[in-house]
Amino acid sequence: MALNPFFLQGSYGEQRLVQELINEQLKIYGVEVTYIPRKFVRKQTIIEEIQSSTFDDNFLLEAYINNFDGYSGAGDIMTKFGVSIRDELSLTVSKERFEDFISPFLDDMDDDEITVSSRPREGDLIYFPLGQRIFEVKFVEHENPFYQLGKNYVYELKCELFEYEDEVIDTTVDEISDVMEQTGYIIDLIMAGAGTTTATATAGIETGYVKNITLNNDGGGYTSAPTVVFSSPDVGSGTTATAVAITTTISNVTSIKEILITNSGSGYIQPPTISFVGGGGTGAAATCGIATNNTVRGVTSLTITNAGAGYAETPIVTISSPNVGIETATARAVVGSTGTVTQLYIINSGSGYDGPPTVTVGAAETVGVGTYWRNEVVTGSVSGTTARVKRWTSSTYTLQVSNINGSFAPGETITGAKSGAAYDVRVSTANTTAPDKYKQNEEIETEADSILDFSESNPFGNY
Repeated sequence: MALNPFFLQGSYGEQRLVQELINEQLKIYGVEVTYIPRKFVRKQTIIEEIQSSTFDDNFLLEAYINNFDGYSGAGDIMTKFGVSIRDELSLTVSKERFEDFISPFLDDMDDDEITVSSRPREGDLIYFPLGQRIFEVKFVEHENPFYQLGKNYVYELKCELFEYEDEVIDTTVDEISDVMEQTGYIIDLIMAGAGTTTATATAGIETGYVKNITLNNDGGGYTSAPTVVFSSPDVGSGTTATAVAITTTISNVTSIKEILITNSGSGYIQPPTISFVGGGGTGAAATCGIATNNTVRGVTSLTITNAGAGYAETPIVTISSPNVGIETATARAVVGSTGTVTQLYIINSGSGYDGPPTVTVGAAETVGVGTYWRNEVVTGSVSGTTARVKRWTSSTYTLQVSNINGSFAPGETITGAKSGAAYDVRVSTANTTAPDKYKQNEEIETEADSILDFSESNPFGNY
């Protein structure tokens, strides 16, 4: 028997009333979340897997939190990849609000980027402001409640905490950007600043000093740089010379590369003996030459009076010639990670000085212009390495980048694709947490790479 024609089983007016009541309740009791649709950038050609995606749009949407006693899901789990947080969140949003407010914008986008625009999609993101966390939509339930008065009115979004890989998330919302700045693998690049200062130094001279050092045997088996020890001067009022050993590793064997003088000492009549203490290696041997004429003076110490600023490369150190004109002293500078001169080493103390010579340190190059933009692509001029900007701190010339494709080379210029900002790399440092003894990421990845090579067009076959 057919249904009673005098009862409509839900008229348009009744359905309209229910929808408006739901919209009103969501606006009163809901939370304003940010809906971030996923755009496909590139698909894997073999099994149509999404290789890369971007999230660069955002829509404010009211949602009701179905969780009443905290996040659901498995919670915190200890795995071989460290502590995994499996929090889940269930949200209810208005079907009408989504179709009227968000769907029209998604309809205008490329079909290859947005495959479904009529409803929320699995893979889209939700920024939950109460916990300042980003969740990924895992399932969209569109039939609960089940056809009240002959129609559905809401979407229930089953969400899991988002696990960031290398997606580009650029919503222009500062609150979301602040969360993403601390997410993923981040490299700190210390850049050469536009503001530079030339370093300055003074020299001290003495008699009976170590003039130069000759490395006779570089030894081997060192695990760290050994301490260089000189015998005491022959004159009791003299100063013992000091030096440092610079090591190098060739074919997994670490040996001494050179010995640089930090103080040439004074009061030596006979060449002092040189010994090496510590470092774990053996076999190194060195001798030195001295100036025995008590009337001949050489450069025995170099003191930094101004460390300078903005050095991207090691500057040349020049010492003025002696008045007598016997031999000019030579030296070398060391630049630290902050772009300042941290040490001056004497290579040859020279001779014939009747007064302290003038020490000139090369000027720092004026490198760097502009301000990097958040999430823009930057490219290295030499290595061709690309990355995306997380944060640019102009006061310390620190550029934080992620999504790195390659390895930046010290000294190369990094240019922003949109901003045009360009600075030279002074040093790069991985800004990662301390090693976790529970993690086995590298071991698993190494073993996986030996099995499958996804750089091939077909890692499962021979073509």
